[in-house]
Amino acid sequence: MHNPIDQTKLRHQNNSMPVKKIFLNETEMPRHWYNILADMPNKPLPPLHPGTKQPLAPQDLDPIFPSALISQEMSIDRFIEIPDQVRTIYKIWRPTPLIRAYGLEKTLDSTSKIYYKYEGGSTSGSHKPNTAVPQAYYNKMQGVKRIVTETGAGQWGTALSFACAKFGLGCEVYMVRISYDQKPYRKIMMNTFGAQVYPSPSDRTQAGRNILQADPKSTGSLGLAISEAIEVAAANEDTKYSLGSVLNHVLLHQTIIGQECLQQLEYIGDYPDIIIAPLGGGSNFAGIAFPFLRKQINGEQPVRCIAVEPASCPKLTQGIFAYDFGDQAGYTPLLPMFTLGHNFKPASIHAGGLRYHGASVICSQLLKDGFIEASALQQLECFEAGVTFARSEGIIPAPEATHAVAQVIREVKKAKEEGVAKTILFNLCGHGFVDMQAYADYFEGKLQNHYFTAEELGANITEIAELQP
Repeated sequence: MHNPIDQTKLRHQNNSMPVKKIFLNETEMPRHWYNILADMPNKPLPPLHPGTKQPLAPQDLDPIFPSALISQEMSIDRFIEIPDQVRTIYKIWRPTPLIRAYGLEKTLDSTSKIYYKYEGGSTSGSHKPNTAVPQAYYNKMQGVKRIVTETGAGQWGTALSFACAKFGLGCEVYMVRISYDQKPYRKIMMNTFGAQVYPSPSDRTQAGRNILQADPKSTGSLGLAISEAIEVAAANEDTKYSLGSVLNHVLLHQTIIGQECLQQLEYIGDYPDIIIAPLGGGSNFAGIAFPFLRKQINGEQPVRCIAVEPASCPKLTQGIFAYDFGDQAGYTPLLPMFTLGHNFKPASIHAGGLRYHGASVICSQLLKDGFIEASALQQLECFEAGVTFARSEGIIPAPEATHAVAQVIREVKKAKEEGVAKTILFNLCGHGFVDMQAYADYFEGKLQNHYFTAEELGANITEIAELQP
């Protein structure tokens, strides 16, 4: 009897029925994560200790991270083995399907082929468990009892809550206040997995109390929620901190997405001209793009990789490349990245996972060196694209994922105008089934686009001048 891959190849070759979904079986799941640092011609500048402004040493991170994750954070090894226990849990939702968007192609009268990697079938409905599970595993192996974290839209908090439940760890989540209010079902999901969830800013930390004193009605930000979580972790010996994006080891874990894509596309004899994904901190984009960028960097196969951000938080397109804190209170190391300044207050858009002032060190360096592109889109265009996708493909995208869909539609139109056909791959990083209030607000006309003056954007950037070494 043929295995599923043989059957997929046969159907594709015979072309008797178009292949919609390309699957891998569990034995074909990647056994290593890919570390793009090994192949980058220009390595990123080192993170700096905020006090001395000297390059960060591994021991500086001991209070908040387990040693295995610190090692991964600083590693330049090309491949890092995925532990068997992690791969076993991955099998709950991985490998994920690569799907041909025939419905969207028809709706757009597209001359281009569109594929999407669907990460919405995971336990949290997004790509976030790809790093939550290994982070919980390495903490458990070091004897940690509790993990504390932040979450924006709630996808990361949900993923870590699940991962902690699998390893018998306590979990405490500081959820950005605007999302805490907008997305109550995310909080319930986290509670169901056993996590304690608090709106940020909260009165449980000094960082939170400082903000509440200055602005009692603060809607919060990822940068502030990070500050609260780090403060809690640093004050408790049995507790470590966990981050859902930005850091090198987080991006590393997400590369299982792109590695699966490479195999799936190889089975059908195709390869993308364009790869698109949203970018809040960088894990979503890195997960699908980095394995393909390896071929681009090494001169094997060209590809355009486009990181899409909200126009309300345009660090890649209107920020500056500089050293800045990864959090609002200044607890993190100084990171070399594209930033709007750690005190930047993003608008209260529904795409909570993209409301972050900075971009990952690796993504920032790749953008600086011209290996990737960036695009900033307004939320009305994105929700319109999300509705178009839902009606043509049957999946309601998360607000973050609509940014990728909107950029795909732009690229399809551009290709038609130029009289060419492209192969486009994007990361459908999660579904929006617990984000329906966002769509309700869109249909009721309550959403609006957000614009900033140069003065508004520059104010917080000016503040970080003194942080530069």
